[in-house]
Amino acid sequence: MNIQPLLDALDIQEEAALVLADDLRTQITELQNRLQEAETQLEHLAITRKTVTALTERLPAHPVSPDLPEHPDYPHILAVFNEATGPLRARDVCEALDHELLPKNIEGTRAKLKRLVKLDVLTEADTGIFTRKQ
Repeated sequence: MNIQPLLDALDIQEEAALVLADDLRTQITELQNRLQEAETQLEHLAITRKTVTALTERLPAHPVSPDLPEHPDYPHILAVFNEATGPLRARDVCEALDHELLPKNIEGTRAKLKRLVKLDVLTEADTGIFTRKQ
């Protein structure tokens, strides 16, 4: 009985197993390196969170802004008044917000400005002229 073909087949399988083992060792090393990098990043993030939390406790409290009605224009309107150097009309606010200068848009903005006056955020210095409350 000739066992040489069997030994040759075993050599082929052994070589394949060695190559696979080497590849797996390389992958394990790469994964260990990536794991170490991820753990380091997690440590840095935990330190950053702790630092930021400690700093925010030292910051003075900001005055609470009034409860604005739920409409996306209100924060934008207040931003326009924060940047304004003087009183504004509804038309001016529409222009600043890039709304079309149509009567319905101007009147809608005027209604929002009047609501902000009622909420004591703005003042109506004269009819149709609004300013930020001092």
